[in-house]
Amino acid sequence: MRSPRLAALELRRFGRGKLPRAALVALLVLPLLYGALYLWSFWDPYGRLDRIPVALVNDDKGATAGGKKISAGDDIVAGLRDSRTFDWHEVSDAQARAGVENGTYYLSLTMPADLSRRIASSSGDAPETGALQVRTNDANNYIVGQISRTVFNEVRSAASSKASRTFLDKIFVSFTDIHGRTVTAAEGADRLNTGIGKAEKGSKDLADGLKDAKSGSGRLAKGLKKLDTGAGDLQDGSRQVADGTQALADKVDGVHDKAGPFLRDNGRTIGDTARLLSDSAKTVKDNLDVLMKLAPAADRTAHGSSAVLDAVYRARCETATLPDPACADLKRARTAAAEVAGVADDLGTLVADQNGDLRTMRANLGTLQKQADALAASAPHLAEDVDDAVKKIDKLNAGAQKVAAGAKELHAGLGTARTGADTLDQGIGTAATGAQTLNGGLYKLSDGSGKLAGGLHDGAKRIPDYDKRERDARTGVMADPVQLASHDLHKAPNYGTGFAPYFIPLSLWVGAMVAYMLIQPLNRRALAAGSPAWRIALAGWLPVVAVGVLQVAALMAVLHWAIGLQMLRAAGTIGFLFLVTACFGAIVQWLNARFGAAGRILVLALLMLQLTSAGGTYPVQTSPGFFTAIHPFLPMSYIVEALRRLITGGGLGPVWQACAVLAAFTAGALTLTALAARRRQVWTLDRLHPELSL
Repeated sequence: MRSPRLAALELRRFGRGKLPRAALVALLVLPLLYGALYLWSFWDPYGRLDRIPVALVNDDKGATAGGKKISAGDDIVAGLRDSRTFDWHEVSDAQARAGVENGTYYLSLTMPADLSRRIASSSGDAPETGALQVRTNDANNYIVGQISRTVFNEVRSAASSKASRTFLDKIFVSFTDIHGRTVTAAEGADRLNTGIGKAEKGSKDLADGLKDAKSGSGRLAKGLKKLDTGAGDLQDGSRQVADGTQALADKVDGVHDKAGPFLRDNGRTIGDTARLLSDSAKTVKDNLDVLMKLAPAADRTAHGSSAVLDAVYRARCETATLPDPACADLKRARTAAAEVAGVADDLGTLVADQNGDLRTMRANLGTLQKQADALAASAPHLAEDVDDAVKKIDKLNAGAQKVAAGAKELHAGLGTARTGADTLDQGIGTAATGAQTLNGGLYKLSDGSGKLAGGLHDGAKRIPDYDKRERDARTGVMADPVQLASHDLHKAPNYGTGFAPYFIPLSLWVGAMVAYMLIQPLNRRALAAGSPAWRIALAGWLPVVAVGVLQVAALMAVLHWAIGLQMLRAAGTIGFLFLVTACFGAIVQWLNARFGAAGRILVLALLMLQLTSAGGTYPVQTSPGFFTAIHPFLPMSYIVEALRRLITGGGLGPVWQACAVLAAFTAGALTLTALAARRRQVWTLDRLHPELSL
C-alpha cells in the first residue's frame, strides 16, 4: 500500500465518531490559540500605555530668569498630558509614594520644588542641574519600569533641550546686545575722538586764555586792594551815619514820648486852631492884595486932600479978610491931612520898596493856608501819623545799623578777597603752566582715541548680530547638536507584527507536537505488513503535514482578517509556513518514533531550546553563550529570520537560506524516521514491556 493511501487511512479514522472529530478540530484550532492569542495579547502594548496608571507629582514652585517667569514643571506636565504616554494622575508626593508601594500606580514622576530654579540657574553665576525624580517598583511590573526609563529619558532630553534653548537664546541675545553696544561704543569713541580734538583745541585756547587771565588776576588783585581801602572808608562813614541815625532816633523818641500824649489828647483843638490859622492867613493874604493895589492911590488921594485942606486953610484963615471961626478946626484938619499924606507917602514907599517881600509874604501866606488846611485835615489822626513817622525813623536807624554792620563785613570780606585774589593770581600762573601740559597730553589722547574708535568699529564687525530667525536656528542646533536621523527601511507597524515571526513557528511546533499525540508517528498496519521503511515514514508524516497546512490556513486567516497582521509577501509567507509545518512534523515524528514516550519530553525540551536561542525577542547576541552557541544549529533560528523578511520586507537571502535549512532538516528527520521504522519492525523485549508509556 502506498504512503498517501496510508496517510488518508490514518486521517479517515478521525471521522468515525464525535470525539475523534472534536479531537481533529482541537488539533486544527490549537495553533490558532497559541499564535492568535499570543499575538493578540502582545499586538500593540505601546499603543495602550495610556491605560497604565502613573502618579504625576508637580511640586515645582517656578522661578524668574531675565525678568521672565519660568514654570518648567507646568510645561513638562502639559507636554506629558498631550503625549498621552501613560494614564497620568496628578497627586501629592505622599499619595504617589503610597500608590507605587501598594500597586495603585506602576510608577511615579516627580517635578521637585526647585526644578525651575535649577534650570534658571544656567544663566546665573552658579548653574545647577535640575533632576526629575522617577520612582518605580519592579514588584508591580518589571517591564513597565524598563519602558518608563525610556520614556522618561525622552522627557529628560526634551526638558534639557528646552532649558538649553532658553540659556543659549540668552547667549545669542547677548551677542546681539554686545554687537549693538559695541557699535554704540564705536560711535561714542568717534564722538569722543571729535570731542578730544575739540578739547585739544580748547586746551590751547585755555592756555592762551589763562595767560590773559594771569594779567587780569594781577589787575584784579590791585583793584581789590583799592576796593579794600574804599571799603574801610565806607565802614567808617556808615558807622558815622549809624551813630547819627541813632542820635536822631533817640531824640525823636524822646520828643515823641512827650508830644505823643499831647497830640493824642488835643487832636481836635489842633485841627480847630489849624483851621483858624488857615482863615487868618487867607484874610491877611486877601488884605495884602488890597493894600498892594490901593496904597499908590491912597498916597495920591492923601496928598490931594492935604493940598485941598491947605488951600482952604490959607484962603479962609490966612488970606481971608475976616478970619473964619473954623480956622482952628481947619488947621487941625490941615495938620492931620499932612500927617496922613506923610503916612501915605511912607506906606507907598514901603509898598514900593517891599513889593518883592510882600509878594513872598503873600505866597507864604498861601502856603501857610494850605499847610493849615492840611494840618486841620490830618489833625484827627495826627498822633497816628507821628507814631508812624517815629517808627520809620527807628526803622531807618535799624537799617543804618545793619548798613554799618554790612560795611564792616564787606570790609572784612574784601580783605579776604584781596588775599584770595593774590592766591588766585598765583594759581592762575600755575594753571597756565598746567594748561600747556594738558594741551600736549590731549594731543596724544586725541591720537589714541582715534585708534580706539577704529578698533571698536573693527570689533563690532567681528561680533555676530543675529536676528530672531538666525537666533532660533542656532539655538536649536546648539541645544540639540546631534540629531538621530532615523530611517527604518522596513518598519513593523506595531509590536505584534514584530513578534509574529516568533509566535507563529511556536504555534506550529505545538500543533505538530499535539498532532503526534493523536496520530501515530509510524503506521502500525504498515509496520505489521512489512512495508518499506521510507514508505512507513511518509505514511506517518503526510497526515500531520495535511493537518499542518490546515493549521497554517486557519492561523493566518485569523491573524490577517481578525487581528490585522499585514504581510508584505503574503503568498511567500503562506508557502514558507507550509514548509515550516512540514519540517516541524518531520522532526517531531522522528523524536516520537525513535524515543517513544520519552520523545514527547524531548519535543518540549527542543521547543524550549529553540525559543530561547532563536532571537525572537532580544538579539541572540544578548543571550548567554550557550544559547549563542546552539543558535545556528536549530531550525527556528532560520525560520524567525526568514519570516521577518517575508512579513516586514527586506532581502530574500535569509528566506532562501531558511528554505534550504528546513529542507535539509526535513529530509534528515524523515531519513532518521525511516531508520527508526526499520528498527521498529524488529520486536524486542523493550518494545513488549516499555519502561515508560504516555
